[in-house]
Amino acid sequence: MSDNTEFSYRVLLEGGEGSYEEKKSRFIATVRRCETEEEAAAFIEEMKKKYWDARHNCSAFVIGARGELTRCSDDGEPSGTAGRPMLEVLTGSGIRNIAVVVTRYFGGVLLGTGGLVRAYTQAVQAGLKNCSIGVMRPGVEYRIETDYNGIGKILYLLGNAGIEPLSGEYTDKVELHILVPAEDADRLLGDMVEATCGKVVCEKIKEYYFVDKESSKA
Repeated sequence: MSDNTEFSYRVLLEGGEGSYEEKKSRFIATVRRCETEEEAAAFIEEMKKKYWDARHNCSAFVIGARGELTRCSDDGEPSGTAGRPMLEVLTGSGIRNIAVVVTRYFGGVLLGTGGLVRAYTQAVQAGLKNCSIGVMRPGVEYRIETDYNGIGKILYLLGNAGIEPLSGEYTDKVELHILVPAEDADRLLGDMVEATCGKVVCEKIKEYYFVDKESSKA
């Protein structure tokens, strides 16, 4: 694969919400996947309309596989106490194409700079805990052809690698289509050749990214 695409990154599979309270102020974090700046802007406006009676609706987002585009807003909070801490949580998580709005209902007690930074940070972290996260990995699809003596050995190798064939056809020979993480492809194909004493054909079909769901939430 080309150098500019050969890397993995985390993505949001399913958004979520979380909340945090500090001295009677309530902070509600809403997290959503957004692929473009326009989607993020529309999401932020949607939250502002939903929580129209709140004191603040602060926001942050990270767009692009490498996090090329980032924005944040304090929405009336003291400069640097809301949007920037929120953005730092997102960038620190490594998740891309993600936006968050933290809605604040003021409790009547001023929190100070440190209190605001802590509250907005904790709110975003609470929201992320209720999201489903996946990893976008570069993969290669191969057509594998072998005989009936070799298929058992190949299926054994695939099972050890945690790979399920995409499809299979059993005629006078066996043909499988498999999707292999790019980083594992050379090693796995080499193992197939060795296990079948060279009686295997491995044809590259295409390269693309696939989602590998993480076992736990963010």
